[in-house]
Amino acid sequence: QVQLVESGGGLVQAGGSLRLSCAASGSILRINAMGWYRQAPGKQRELVASIRSGGGRYDGLTNYANTVKGRFTISKDNGKNTVYLQMNSLKPEDTAVYYCNTEVAFMGGDRVYWGQGTQVTVSS
Repeated sequence: QVQLVESGGGLVQAGGSLRLSCAASGSILRINAMGWYRQAPGKQRELVASIRSGGGRYDGLTNYANTVKGRFTISKDNGKNTVYLQMNSLKPEDTAVYYCNTEVAFMGGDRVYWGQGTQVTVSS
């Protein structure tokens, strides 16, 4: 079993910054990728950013939603099985519950795990 613990959400004014963290723990053979999704009220959950892991040729490759490119940066600490999301120049439309997501490799296949979510509120 794998657990994801998120932290760093909160209330910030427009133009401000927040940093989210997500630490994975448990019986982890290898992490293939980690990412952040968000879900605003009345909207579907959407990908914010992702980063490949696992030491292969695509290790460190990142992907961002167009709406956050240039403002958000995803990074990871392999030794801590932790992924970060640095959010700058925040806008009210960034308000949502942010969920950490990780794909973990096991002997029998890959599995996806989700964090409990952390609220980010950006006031205008």
